[in-house]
Amino acid sequence: MVFAWNPLRFFRRISPEIARKKRLEALLARIATDPGNDHVFAWVTLVNTVRPSRTHRTDDTVAALSELTQMLIDAPDTRRVLRTALLKLFVGHKQTSLYVSSGLLPSTGFFSETARRISHGLLPDVVDPTYLKDLLTVIFHRKDDEIWVEAVPDEVWIDFFSTLLDDEGTVSRNRKGLPIALSEMLEALRILSYHVSAIGLDPELVRIDPHLEEVESPFIAQNTEVMAYLGAYRTWWDNPDAPLGDEAHLGVMLDQCQEVLQRVRRRASRLGTSLTLTFTLERLRQHLDRIHEMLDLLHELHRTRTIDSLLPQAVTFFKRAVRAECRKNRLSDYWSTNVGLLSLRMTDSASKRGEKYITTNRREYFSMFLSAALGGFVIAFMSAFKVMLSKLQLAPLTEALCFCLNYGIGFALIHFLGGTVATKQPAMTANAIAASIGEIRGKPNDLENLATVVVRTLCSQFGAIAGNLGLSVPMSILFSFAFLHFAEVPFIDTDKADQLFASVHPLSGAPFFAAIAGVCLFLSGLIAAYYDNLTAYNRIPERLAQLHWPRRLFGEKRAKRFTAYIENNLGALAGNFFFGFLLGGTAGLGVLLGLPLDIRHIAFSSAFIGFAASAYDFAVPISLIGVTVVGVLLIGLVNLLVSFTLALYVAMRSRGITFAQGRILSTLVMRHLLNRPLDFFFPPRNAEPIGLPPRNGAVQSSGGGNGNST
Repeated sequence: MVFAWNPLRFFRRISPEIARKKRLEALLARIATDPGNDHVFAWVTLVNTVRPSRTHRTDDTVAALSELTQMLIDAPDTRRVLRTALLKLFVGHKQTSLYVSSGLLPSTGFFSETARRISHGLLPDVVDPTYLKDLLTVIFHRKDDEIWVEAVPDEVWIDFFSTLLDDEGTVSRNRKGLPIALSEMLEALRILSYHVSAIGLDPELVRIDPHLEEVESPFIAQNTEVMAYLGAYRTWWDNPDAPLGDEAHLGVMLDQCQEVLQRVRRRASRLGTSLTLTFTLERLRQHLDRIHEMLDLLHELHRTRTIDSLLPQAVTFFKRAVRAECRKNRLSDYWSTNVGLLSLRMTDSASKRGEKYITTNRREYFSMFLSAALGGFVIAFMSAFKVMLSKLQLAPLTEALCFCLNYGIGFALIHFLGGTVATKQPAMTANAIAASIGEIRGKPNDLENLATVVVRTLCSQFGAIAGNLGLSVPMSILFSFAFLHFAEVPFIDTDKADQLFASVHPLSGAPFFAAIAGVCLFLSGLIAAYYDNLTAYNRIPERLAQLHWPRRLFGEKRAKRFTAYIENNLGALAGNFFFGFLLGGTAGLGVLLGLPLDIRHIAFSSAFIGFAASAYDFAVPISLIGVTVVGVLLIGLVNLLVSFTLALYVAMRSRGITFAQGRILSTLVMRHLLNRPLDFFFPPRNAEPIGLPPRNGAVQSSGGGNGNST
């Protein structure tokens, strides 16, 4: 076999830069000699040429754009042809929709937009070539184009467009009549202002903030100012010596709109929120931000009357528009934005509730221990009822329902009596820690404070676990003795005891089942936060207070106490009750699906081991005791880690927080462990009252996906 050696192909493999330059030269020659001068085709082929072969290889795109810029400098005729193709995009196509709707939530509502994205994900959109917004989708037609477009530095894009628009860089002062692009921008600003006025009068906002009905709404006032500004701007364009008007007053009106938005958000975090309100607030924020962007562009054009000065802001908007068009049918982004904002409201209430689970001194620590001991007392009886229900050999569905009621009523009873279930703490404390991370802004003193909070959280968790196990195990043993004394038969036989010992063996499925229980713990925290939000949003206490029959039946004072209890505890009761259903229904779900699903919970597993040890009259081999202790501790560790990690992730994601100082915080915690290890298990005698980092009460949101890096 004879191999033909192609020196050109070999050379291109060695030097991809030369091959890329040849492709760019051929492309520019083709554009320059195109008789039809199809401006859309020119930009489609140009983007196809500079697009990297792989998304992450953005260096190739940066090099290609730099080479293309230099080629345009060296070839004025080609530059004029390509510039004409760019200007035709703006002159020959409607731009308003690009400024008014690209990247902004529509007015259709949450579920309607969800259905639209699903349907348009299955069937592509119809492209209307009369709209610039649709042509942007044609030019950047790959779903991952937004990745490399954003990765290219702004300076590279600015150099490229500045070179391309060199002859159009300065707008003539003698030019009469608004350019089409500027006219479209002014029209977009007018439409955005009307949208803000309509959204600002939404009944959901008025319900949360009735003050909007008592004074002139800034959402109406800003429209008046915007219309005056647009009229003055058109006059100034034809007569550069004409004054533009008082821009500061328009800025004041927009600032007042932002203040109202923040006030409604703060009140919503206290009074409760809904998908509709969350959706409305996010739409309002996006429209106000877009108005500010448009005004900044117009202000810069008024200051310099040159296009070059607009390029930094224009490139930023260009990147955002490409990203929005590439993601316009992506359901995951839409859900993560809106559900994340809703989670923020719910986790914010959970964080406030979680602060009480972080003890700061020995008095609070012992109070937590006693509360957990009460929880362990009830858990021992719940475990006994669970064993007795399993002996009845009920039908699978009936048995699962009985298990759910046993767990659900038991956990609700623990809360009603003032007890604590140790493993439910992480879902609450994680939200409190996430809220504090969002506030510290990386300050060294606050990091030290946060490290102390983490240590005290772990210490509180240890005290709660000790309280649960300290009473659940002895009570299970006492229950076994009492049952043997009165019934004259063992509570469980040795075969059942062997099953209970095997259920906590570290090499069995115990860690996996413990992880399932951790997920249930996390979900119960969300459920509790949801019902807290529901109680406030639907004004359940106020509606209960209007009922007449509770006051007649129980008296005025008892009815008021009941209403106050519901206001403060409905979320916790619902979370505990549904947590029981999650635990009790997991095994039943496994039976229905034919999957080996079950749960392992440290408190119940320890109580079951107490029953098993009693069945053997405590004649258990030392090796089995060691394996059992390791298994129970492993179950508890997995319970805590899974629930805490999930809760912390959701809380930080809903706040748009990225914690860049995680390694520093870990170092501070480890240093504390080496210097004062006892602090992780028992609070020091003279502990200073260091709480969570100060929280200013402002709502920290991602703002559509841009997180706060602290």
